[in-house]
Amino acid sequence: MKLQHLCAIALLAACTLSTAQAADKGGINIPMIHIPGRDYEMGKTEVTQDQWVAVMGENPSSFSKCGGDCPVESVSWEDAIRFIKRLNKKTGKDYRLPTEAEWEYACHAGSNDTYCGGNDLDKLGWYMDNSGDETSPVASKKPNAWGFYDMSGNVWEWCQDKYDNEHDWRVPRGGSWVLGATTVRADYRYNRAPAERLSFIGFRLARTLP
Repeated sequence: MKLQHLCAIALLAACTLSTAQAADKGGINIPMIHIPGRDYEMGKTEVTQDQWVAVMGENPSSFSKCGGDCPVESVSWEDAIRFIKRLNKKTGKDYRLPTEAEWEYACHAGSNDTYCGGNDLDKLGWYMDNSGDETSPVASKKPNAWGFYDMSGNVWEWCQDKYDNEHDWRVPRGGSWVLGATTVRADYRYNRAPAERLSFIGFRLARTLP
């Protein structure tokens, strides 16, 4: 598999992009970024509608007219788990949802910025003030220092974790097109029931490296 350096050498030579080539089992293309100094990688972008359809055969998105490069949404946490199980069967790999701690570490990318990649949200993500009340194609805003796109805004991203020990709620992170700047902050936590399907929640993949 071809590896491409994503970060400038002066920034982080350890940050690399690994792309699931069409020649891989299943023929599904999922760019992943290795987290520097850690044993896992995460999706360069949110899972797109095209990627979802390639695995599941149908498109549940409320904004299907946005196009195949837009994030899949209107998928529950349970739907995301079903997608991952089927994806793993097709590819022979072990994709999963990121933990909340993994997600936040990738979001900050070694910084303490307000948002995932800086302090100027309009350059980084789609939220209530600039989204036009809809999702947008992934990677159409500025990435963070490690090359991750849309970790602030566009759609919330399901994480593996429960919100607390008292409920079955799961944690989405990152904010979305429908809410204001406060909810798109890097440290903002949210919760939804695992069976809920909402037009502002999608997900991003993770994988522990062998």
